[in-house]
Amino acid sequence: MNKDAEVIIIGAGLAGLTAAKVLKAAGKSVLVLEASDGVGGRVRTDEVDGYLLDRGFQVFLTAYPEAQSLLDYKALELCKFDPGALILNMDGVTKLGDPLRQPGSLVSTLFSSAATFSDKMRMLRLKLKLSGKTIEEIFSDQEITTTEYLKREGFSGRIMNQFFRPFMTGIYLENQLSTSSRMFEFVFKMFSEGDAAIPAKGMGMIPKQLAECLSPHELLFHQNVSSVENGAVTTAGGVTYNADFVLIATDPLGSPSGYANAVIKYHSVSNMYFTAERRPFESPLIALNTLAGKLVNNIAVMDRIAPAYATNSALISLSLIGDHSKMNETDLQKNVITELKFWYPEAVKWKHLKTYHIKYALPDDDRVSNEPDYKAMRLNTWCFVCGDHLMNGSINAAMKSGRLAAEAIINSMRND
Repeated sequence: MNKDAEVIIIGAGLAGLTAAKVLKAAGKSVLVLEASDGVGGRVRTDEVDGYLLDRGFQVFLTAYPEAQSLLDYKALELCKFDPGALILNMDGVTKLGDPLRQPGSLVSTLFSSAATFSDKMRMLRLKLKLSGKTIEEIFSDQEITTTEYLKREGFSGRIMNQFFRPFMTGIYLENQLSTSSRMFEFVFKMFSEGDAAIPAKGMGMIPKQLAECLSPHELLFHQNVSSVENGAVTTAGGVTYNADFVLIATDPLGSPSGYANAVIKYHSVSNMYFTAERRPFESPLIALNTLAGKLVNNIAVMDRIAPAYATNSALISLSLIGDHSKMNETDLQKNVITELKFWYPEAVKWKHLKTYHIKYALPDDDRVSNEPDYKAMRLNTWCFVCGDHLMNGSINAAMKSGRLAAEAIINSMRND
C-alpha cells in the first residue's frame, strides 16, 4: 500500500497547523486535509468590500506561552488595545483603565463610577497575586465558578455588573460566569502580563503564518472526510489517503463520524459588522454594555486598533452572546441600533456590512486543564486527537494541544 504521508492531519485550524509545523520540524511527512476553502478553522479573516472581517471578534493575548514559542510576533505586526475598557451604563460612558500599565488612565479610573475605591484596590491586589502564581499552579487549584471566585475575592456587586460580568462574558461567551475559576485566573494573568492585540491584517494572519511551512501538495482544501479506518482516510468525494498515523484536529462538531465526544457542550456567538462615517469612540478600548437584558455585549472599533481593517469608513464590530441565527436579520439589526443609540445617537446612520452566526465558537469551560488527558488524545495505536476542547477554550490551548499531539506521534514512531 502506498502511503501519502507518515501523518494525515484532518483540519487546518490552529491545533492542526501547529501539529503540522512540529511534525515537519522533526522531519516527518504530513498531509493536511481541510474541509473548507482556507486555513484557520475558527480563526479566519474575510475581505468584504475592502474591509477585513474576523469571523467572530477575537483578540490575541501576547503573553500566551505557546504562541511566544511558535509565532513570529514581529511578522504579524500586532496592533494593541489599551488595557481597560469603556463602560456603557445608564449614566453614560465611563472609562476603567489600568493605571499600573498606563499612568495616564489613573484619574479617569479613580473617578470611574464602575467600581468602588475598594474594588480598585482589590483589582490591584488580584493582579499582584496572579503575577506571583505560575500557570501550573493556576491549573492545579480547586475549580469553582468565576462568579464564586470573584465573590471570595471581595469584589462588590457594582464592579461585578459594571466590569467583570460584561468583560468576562465577552471572553467566555456565557453570561452566568459559570466558567472555571482556573480559566479566569489564567485569562486575567495573560491580560495583565501582555497585550491584547490583533494582527495588522486580521486574526487570520496567525494560522496563515503557521501554514507557511506547508507546500501546496501538503495542504488540500475542500476535503470533507467521511471515514477514518486503520490509517486510511476517505473523503466524501471517494478519495482515500493512507498514512501511519491520523490526527483529528477538528472541533468536536466537525469530527469524522464515530470520533466525536458523546455529549458536546459549547457556546455560540453572533458577530455583526457595521460601517460608519465617524467612529463612535476614539479610545483604543473595548466598550462593554452593562445593561440587563441587552443584545450587544461588547463593541470594538477595529480600524482604530488596526487601520488596515477599513478603507475610508469606520469599522465597528459587535458581539452578541448566544445563537441569534433564528432571528429575522432586519429585526436583529434594528434592535441592535435601537439599543446602542442611547450612547451613540449616530448609530442610526451606521450601515450593516455582514453578520456571522458562529454555532461552535468555544467549548464549554466549566472544567478546564492545561494538559490534555492522554487517553482522550490517543484513541488507538494509530489515531490521535487534538484541539482546545481537550483543555480550555483559548488560542494557547489549541496550539499546545497540537504540539503535544505531534510530540506524542513522534514518540510513537520512535517506539514502533
